[in-house]
Amino acid sequence: MTDAKWAAVRPLLPVPAWFQGRGGRPEGYCHRQLSDTIRYLVAGGISRRAMPADFPACARV
Repeated sequence: MTDAKWAAVRPLLPVPAWFQGRGGRPEGYCHRQLSDTIRYLVAGGISRRAMPADFPACARV
């Protein structure tokens, strides 16, 4: 995802509760990385376990 596309999408995502001081555990992956992984899965039509190693773990997606 390009920086321009990410700038348009980022305000639409919810702000994590831990970031607002309401508690909770910090996230293990950034939203941009997860959205890139989801877009890769949808575009390729592959199973989660066949993802490249540089994407987050399949259990997180």
